[in-house]
Amino acid sequence: MSDNSIEHLDVVVVGAGFAGMYAVYRANKDNRSVKCFEAGTDVGGTWYWNRYPGARVDIECLEYSYSFDEALQQEWEWTERYAGQDEILNYAKHVAERYNLRDHIHFETRVESAIFNEEAQRWEVKTNRGDHVSAKYCFMATGLISAPVDPDFEGLDTFKGEQYMTSRWPKEEIQFGGKRVGIVGTGSSGIQVISEIAEKCGELLVFQRTPSFVIPLQNHKLENGQAEKIKRKYDELRALEKQSFGGFTLLHSDLSPLPSKSALELSDEERRAEYEDRWKSGGLSPYYAFTDTLIDEDSNATMAEFAREKIRERVNDPKIAEKLSPDYHILTRRLSPETNFLEQFNRDNVDLVDLNEKPVKCFTENGIIVGDEEIELDIIIFATGFDVMTGAMDRIDIRGRDARTLKSRWQEGLTSYLGMMTRGFPNFFWINGPHSQFYNPILLAEFQCDLIFGALTYMEESGKKMLEATAENEQGWVDLTNQIGNMTLFPKSNNYYMGDNIPGKPRQPVFFLGGFPMYREQCEAAFEGLNAFEVA
Repeated sequence: MSDNSIEHLDVVVVGAGFAGMYAVYRANKDNRSVKCFEAGTDVGGTWYWNRYPGARVDIECLEYSYSFDEALQQEWEWTERYAGQDEILNYAKHVAERYNLRDHIHFETRVESAIFNEEAQRWEVKTNRGDHVSAKYCFMATGLISAPVDPDFEGLDTFKGEQYMTSRWPKEEIQFGGKRVGIVGTGSSGIQVISEIAEKCGELLVFQRTPSFVIPLQNHKLENGQAEKIKRKYDELRALEKQSFGGFTLLHSDLSPLPSKSALELSDEERRAEYEDRWKSGGLSPYYAFTDTLIDEDSNATMAEFAREKIRERVNDPKIAEKLSPDYHILTRRLSPETNFLEQFNRDNVDLVDLNEKPVKCFTENGIIVGDEEIELDIIIFATGFDVMTGAMDRIDIRGRDARTLKSRWQEGLTSYLGMMTRGFPNFFWINGPHSQFYNPILLAEFQCDLIFGALTYMEESGKKMLEATAENEQGWVDLTNQIGNMTLFPKSNNYYMGDNIPGKPRQPVFFLGGFPMYREQCEAAFEGLNAFEVA
């Protein structure tokens, strides 16, 4: 729409990842007029943009999938335990086609502003392509890990080699053969790229500031009826997910998904056997090892030291192994499942540059200066992470009552009610956003959307038009989120769960960490009869 005419709708959705697609689906199901704006050329969100070599999910794909339609669950055929980016993106495309979602999505369109018109009691949304939409309800499905942190190094614009970001990887294949390649960052994305390209490069220089705890992914093809066996019991599986802390159940493992003991209750031999089983199972298994890993330093130390032992076993050079061994509490930064990542440092063409010993000074035409040394490079890759949870919304001009911006509100400290809305922004919701439970994002999107759309119907049937958090309940949720978060070990390390990776961001938990059963109970009680909200 190129003119200045205003299109009136019931619902506007920002983002066409898994959360945004489900919001569009729910709007259609309720016979609400809806339009979704997406910056990419297709659906998929994170899985559209993060197409770098080695990109792969770390929740088993039979669980990292929609649950709302049994027919969809049965018909889609996953090929691996942990699907790669291309397979996940194909799944997203299939969902979009199956439910005719693309009819409601405008691609290559970036939302620039969402402003609440107090007189009309509607949200006015404008895009970079001239769209002007007026909607009763605005849903932000902008992604919890979708706003890249751009590299900010002196002289980077003078570098004459190739530059790439893992979060904005080109669709064209990159040629690494015979080239000197540098990669900055050893978080989850960097680890996956390093594992994939090391053997293809002439030389690979890994620039590391903070090492990551890693665990073998233990991926494999789904064969011999493995998927079909699970599909026959999908109801049981989904029920177990709802009882779990994080929305996954270790499908291809004999390990119990729900921990029941402290690590300190077991003997050294018993505890070590448990950790060995977790490493053999792979993926995110360690999260469910013991009840107190994230709250007790002594318990945490037992797992952390075990993980460091595994690093030393796999890296030949003791000095390199030591540099790859984190010294913070395990699980307080993202645990990175990997495939042969550590073994890459045994290759003659791979070297590790410790940025704590040799900080980056600047880039030059030919490469990068670290310490007093210039390292010449043909290609530089940045795996520099994301402004988690709030970043994507901060980059849109969002204004609520009295024209106050959401960004300015959050600069004083993150606020929300139930991780779905905030006071001063009526009929404005976010999915998988700040203060949401740390949970399987696809299943969380279903849960949150179902609650919100159900509430809107209930509200309208009562002759009301606006839903908003009360000041008291919002403060209560902020206090509860902070209280639970501060009981954990997350505040004792530097991590994005506390907003530490973004300068100036208030330091507080960005996730609700009470576990999904508690989160579900709190949400369902609040939405029952809408007594916990201001409804007008």
